[in-house]
Amino acid sequence: MKKIETFPPLPAPGQPLMFADLFAGCGGLSLGLSLAGINGVFAVERDKMAFSTLSANLIEGRNVPVPQFAWPDWLEEKAWGIDEILERHPLELSKLRGKVHVLAGGPPCQGFSFAGKRLESDPRNKLFEKYVEMVKAIQPAALVLENVPGMKVAHQAKTWKDYGFPSKPQSYYDKLVESLDSVGYQVLGRILDSSLFGVPQKRPRLIVIGVRKDLARHLHGGASRAFELLEDARIKQLEELGLPEMVSAWDAISDLEAEHTGTRPCTDPSSRTGFLELAYAGPRTHYQTLMHQGGDGSMDSVRLAKHKPEIRERFMKIIQDPECAKGVVMNLAQREKYGLKKHRICLMRAGIPAPTITTLPDDVLHYSEPRILTVRESARLQSFPDWFQFRGKFTTGGSQRTKECPRYTQVGNAVPPYLARAIGLAIKSILEEAMAGASQQTVNEVEQEILAIA
Repeated sequence: MKKIETFPPLPAPGQPLMFADLFAGCGGLSLGLSLAGINGVFAVERDKMAFSTLSANLIEGRNVPVPQFAWPDWLEEKAWGIDEILERHPLELSKLRGKVHVLAGGPPCQGFSFAGKRLESDPRNKLFEKYVEMVKAIQPAALVLENVPGMKVAHQAKTWKDYGFPSKPQSYYDKLVESLDSVGYQVLGRILDSSLFGVPQKRPRLIVIGVRKDLARHLHGGASRAFELLEDARIKQLEELGLPEMVSAWDAISDLEAEHTGTRPCTDPSSRTGFLELAYAGPRTHYQTLMHQGGDGSMDSVRLAKHKPEIRERFMKIIQDPECAKGVVMNLAQREKYGLKKHRICLMRAGIPAPTITTLPDDVLHYSEPRILTVRESARLQSFPDWFQFRGKFTTGGSQRTKECPRYTQVGNAVPPYLARAIGLAIKSILEEAMAGASQQTVNEVEQEILAIA
């Protein structure tokens, strides 16, 4: 008799898909999947500040418009490293098979990114191997991983011949796909621009979607079908949210202009004294109304930077300079003209999506006010709703930059929730299609057996 290989089941009709988020950061991917109707079980994040933010919004039971995580009793609600959980709880993880249907998460992007120094020896570049171990332990039906486009590029791509390599080395993306294939997943990655999904920011990111092979064989095109369904989800999302094909920076944050809202002494308990924050007078655009829905009307992280008068004067000259291009990184001549030492600084253009929000607050200048953005403005440009609260310091510096994840860093590292929401919708659709195909195959096999007996 033919041996039937068994795999963890999907939920019964009417029951939600469940996910776990690895390398979760402050919770952008988790929030987006929750908005898509996929419920969280647990999340893994090593940094205490980032986990505190995630916990405040998705674990602690606040009255917010998304389900809270169904956190397992055996796992303490605290900041964990993925290696710690794999080492301490292998049996409990294996019991999650069939209970965690989607495994989400991407290793920290610093090792891959073109925006910073790329260090192949950086141990964070090996963390995707821990991700693969977790996939093998839980055997989810689908997985999603987000990273910067640099993950697809081999570090020695220009010099591999000089080092005596017989062929061009693999990129980390290639290594990841190979590893996931070996544990039973069909995987495909594509570079997507978040601004096409209702996010008011040009943010190219590598999105990797994997489907367990027993399900992928029932899909026309296998894992590539996921990206066809993601395009359907993108269009559906814009229609559901009432958003245009492009949401501009002005659409996103014009209600947070100091000239419009006014200012007041900062009330944030994590802020030092002497800072001002934006007051709030209400939304001015449809996108702002969407961002302001679901909470009690309050929002945190609206503290303004304390710029010196000469800095504000310099920033205003840049804003008013017709030769200074808006919406693109300032060139060397422009930076030298204004005595700017940073290599990457961009003056926003109000009428188009913002440039990529990074972990450094002084990378982007406001389009009309002589200042950098607040954490809340950066969060708006990432599509975080106003009810989403941030925890921890606002900024950090010096040697602490590699050890701490303050609010600006949390936002800059996050997956935009609206992008994640569309991915969640696509994953729901692809698993529905796969299960329908599997059910039809079962019916056909039963009919064939009956005919054979007859």
